[in-house]
Amino acid sequence: MKIEHIAPADIEKRSMEIIDQELGNITLPEDKRDIIKRVIHTTADFEFARTMRFSDDAVARGLDALKRGATILTDTNMACTGISAVSLKKLGGQKVCYMADPEIAAIAKKNGSTRATASMDKACDIEGPLIIAIGNAPTALLRLAELIEADQIHPDLVIGVPVGFVNVIASKEAIMKCHVPYIVATGRKGGSAIAAAICNALIYRLTR
Repeated sequence: MKIEHIAPADIEKRSMEIIDQELGNITLPEDKRDIIKRVIHTTADFEFARTMRFSDDAVARGLDALKRGATILTDTNMACTGISAVSLKKLGGQKVCYMADPEIAAIAKKNGSTRATASMDKACDIEGPLIIAIGNAPTALLRLAELIEADQIHPDLVIGVPVGFVNVIASKEAIMKCHVPYIVATGRKGGSAIAAAICNALIYRLTR
């Protein structure tokens, strides 16, 4: 096995070069290429080159929201932590997660729902540009679809990449039927790290 001696500052660049090489004949849409590549970089899983879905205006709407200082709401603290705070701050944005909020825990217990579901209800009170990134809980994505259809929330972009087996595929299909810009990883694969990676890909396009 050949060991590559790469300076720490160049590891990401070299990784992206390897991804380009291994994509081979797969051609990624130019405006979505860096987003899909960052997901592959995060997961080392090239299947995402085939399973990522974007609404027609998803990238443009996401970038516009970030330029206007968007709030990014996540369904896990892991995803929230993974989003670059330094780069997001340059754009005047903020990132939030309500999962550890005692109020959310109390509401979820009272209603017999998940905290992720209760978090989507609270998101209706967020003012200004809004990006919602769901990487773990299909219940959050299903509730968000209901709120969108009820005209109670109007996110500029929904990143729907929950992972798992129960209602995961159905939740992704539900959000893609809503009249809202979306980036979705179809199938069962996803996760908080992927949600953060997609957010970062959009942020880095404006800050790097």
